[in-house]
Order: sequence, then structure tokens, then C-alpha cells
Amino acid sequence: MTTVYFVVPCYNEEEVLPETIKRLTAKLEKLIAAGKASEDSRMLFVDDGSKDKTWSIIEQYSEENRYVGGVKLSRNRGHQNALLSGLMTAKEHCDCVISLDADLQDDIEVLDEFLDKYEEGCEVVYGVRSSRKKDSFFKRSTAQGYYKFMKLLGVDIVYNHADYRLMGSRALDALSEYDEVNLFLRGIVPLIGYRSDYVYYERNERFAGKSKYPLKKMIRFAIDGITSFSVKPLKLISNLGIIICVLSVIGFIYALVSLCMGVAASGWTSTICSIWFLGGLQMLCIGIVGTYVGKIYHEVKHRPRYRIEKTIINDEETESPID
Repeated sequence: MTTVYFVVPCYNEEEVLPETIKRLTAKLEKLIAAGKASEDSRMLFVDDGSKDKTWSIIEQYSEENRYVGGVKLSRNRGHQNALLSGLMTAKEHCDCVISLDADLQDDIEVLDEFLDKYEEGCEVVYGVRSSRKKDSFFKRSTAQGYYKFMKLLGVDIVYNHADYRLMGSRALDALSEYDEVNLFLRGIVPLIGYRSDYVYYERNERFAGKSKYPLKKMIRFAIDGITSFSVKPLKLISNLGIIICVLSVIGFIYALVSLCMGVAASGWTSTICSIWFLGGLQMLCIGIVGTYVGKIYHEVKHRPRYRIEKTIINDEETESPID
């Protein structure tokens, strides 16, 4: 029988966490009763350096509920690192892991379908939104445009998929071999290969609390995804440079011919506009190159992506020393 772990990253989720634990416990008990999950299955909540009572709630419920486990990071490391820490901790104890958000927006009623596809031989199962009717026009259009743009850049990414997915033990072992610091799991997981499939679901409204991904973080996350998996922006800079050089040569020839023919070559407006345009373009190109250089800087230092302070699994509590 399959031992499955639910990995749930948490950051300041004290408002929603009790309800999340209640619903996931009920669902896990149904899966166990139906013979789709073993008694050793667990829920693993990862506290990503929360400033509220998130970890206290996890500890409290772990004493009352045998299915509840927890991982406490020493400080806030971001959603992707928190998720990775949970996956790497869980892979030592289970056959497969299903990652989902703590806000109850991921429909847990389709968890049966995830496990069915795993039993059919799928090592990776992606949770894909069937529609975005509940999103605002801005969020829907920007999200769909982002996925299409990533595809255009040659990034292998699953359309309308976030981090609601099942990964088997082989896929988790493969994931552990990816050492990059700039994590973008939505782009890394498809690179692993193995047999995969999709489960379609309707995303719910957030049960309580506030979104931990405001517009600023979403933009930063999108830029990380683009620059971590595609060098096409750098190629675009080269192409722009070639085009501008060609246009400059044409402009030089035009100016020279005008001078020989005695035509006035004065044009303050066009000169100022061209200077501002080229100056802005150069700053943009330097910024793009700087983003890639910054990523290289972080990668070559090879610092730990996270540090676990405390782990609670199967009624066993361990503490990790903090350097």
C-alpha cells in the first residue's frame, strides 16, 4: 500500500492552519479507509520562518494528531526553498509526496486521482487548473501571458500549473541532484523526465488570511523563472545590438549624402530622441545582463538553500544545530 506524505509550506498561516489540518486529516483518513494510502502516511507542514503562531500550532496538533508532522526552518527562505526542504525531508519516509498550499485553494478532493495515476505508473502528476474564471481579468491575462511567454523562450513548463503535484521516490531522488540556488520548481520538475500525467481541478478561494504573493513578489518570481531557464533575453540583446548598428550605418550614410547635396542636416529633436532611446536601451540591456551575473554570483557561492532547525515526524522530534 502506498505511503504518501502531504507537504505544505507555511508562512504566517495561523488563521487558516487549523482548518487546513482538519480537512487534510479527514481526507487522509478517507484515503486510508479506501486502501489508497497506508497508515504510515502523514502531513508535513513546513514553517518558513513565520512571525506568527504557525509553528506553535503545528507542534500542538502534532501532539494531538498522529498524522501531523512539521519542519521548522531556521529563518525565512522563501516558498520554493521551504517546499524543497519538505520534499527532501519527506522522501526518506514515503513512496510519494503531494505538495499543496496551506490556504486550501488547491482542491483536495482530487487527491484520489493523483494516487490513481501514481498506481498506474506515473512518477510525476501535475495539478492543472481547468479554468481561471475566479481570477480577476488582470491576474488571468498576466498569468496566461506569462506561461505563453515562457513557452516562447523555450522553457518546458506545464500550462496553468503551480506547485500542486505528486512526485514519486525516483522523481524526488532525481530532484535532489539539482543543486541550483535560484529555485524555480515549476521549471525544474519537467526536466526530470519519467512518466507523467495531469489532474485537472477548479481552484478555490483562499479560506482565510492574506495572500503571501503580492504583485511585487509575483513579478520577482516571474523574472526568476525566465532568467533561470532561458538565455534568450541575452540573445535578444545581441540581436538588438546588430539591428542598431545597421540602422546607425544607414543613418551615417544618409547624413553623409545630405551633407554632400547641401541639404541641412540639423535636427535637434531627432538627435535628442535618439540619444534618450539608445541610453534607455543600454540601461535595460545592462540590467538584463546584471540579472544573469547576479544569479551566477549566488550560484558560485553555493551556500545552503535552507537550514532545518527542528523536525517532527512519526512522533519523533529532532533538532538540528544552527551554525
